[in-house]
Amino acid sequence: MPPTLHILTTILLLFHHHISAITPPPEFQEAPAFLNGKECNKKANNIHIAMTLDLTYLRGSIAGVLSIVQHATCPENIIFHFITTQHMSSHLGRTMLSAFPYLKFHLHFFSTSLVKDKISTSVRRALDQPLNYARIYLSHLLPSDVNRVIYFDSDLIVVDDVVKLWEIDLNDHVVGAPEYCHANFTHYFTAKFWAKPYFSGVFKTRDRKPCYFNTGVMVIDLTKWRTYKTTQKLGKWMEIQKKHRIYELGSLPPFLLVFAGDVERIEDRWNQHGLGGDNVEGLCRNLHPGPVSLLHWSGKGKPWLRLNSKRPCPLDQLWAPYDLFKRAPLISDS
Repeated sequence: MPPTLHILTTILLLFHHHISAITPPPEFQEAPAFLNGKECNKKANNIHIAMTLDLTYLRGSIAGVLSIVQHATCPENIIFHFITTQHMSSHLGRTMLSAFPYLKFHLHFFSTSLVKDKISTSVRRALDQPLNYARIYLSHLLPSDVNRVIYFDSDLIVVDDVVKLWEIDLNDHVVGAPEYCHANFTHYFTAKFWAKPYFSGVFKTRDRKPCYFNTGVMVIDLTKWRTYKTTQKLGKWMEIQKKHRIYELGSLPPFLLVFAGDVERIEDRWNQHGLGGDNVEGLCRNLHPGPVSLLHWSGKGKPWLRLNSKRPCPLDQLWAPYDLFKRAPLISDS
């Protein structure tokens, strides 16, 4: 390439990067105000909910928040903790405020340097993003007086009163989540993992058989999390993964390694997951049998992208009423 053309190309690329960096998020409609009902106890404890916030999943996050407050008996008792990176945080904060003027929320900055050297490539690019690992650091990011939190992914909607999930008794457990013991647990780790007792032997110490659980919906006792140094335990497995390649699915397997067989089981209705299909093709799926309190589009296919492409799955129409966007999103994770 001639020197002049090379310089021009470099300038154009830098200009494009600069424009991308200052491009505001998509615009959203303002949600109606949701106020506490008469039956709400003014002295009731606040409900703390943590979600990550970025441009790629912003449309999903806003739909999720709307679904939560719309179905809550006491929406004014809910405090949201949005975990984001410092880059774009001011834009994202203003967007949330314009969509939800009455919402109680805090922005917490997650430093990607905490995990960038620990992340291994997985089956889908979106699973490799540093912010996907922020849930590991909730005990550090949230104020020390927050003793319990519900963690929600940004590709779900809640169609029940979230206080029912909040009030679940975790007993002696650190984490509560729906478990799926019919899933083939061996598929979540490589053959090398199962061949080495040093790795696979971790599950022999559990009180019961380890089962798969989806980390997109978790009730977490942050006091116990801090006491048991859970963040360090999860980080240790990430370091082992970098050296030995013992799994393929992003931030999920470390949670299984630390908690599977030691989770407070929550009703399946609180995570009807997998609606985004598998991690490769994202094909349409149906609901699991049984009641539904939460629908979760885990997997590659996201409802906002399928609706944009005019090829929605039938269940995407259940997500659409919570969609507040005004114009098409700028970023796809496909």
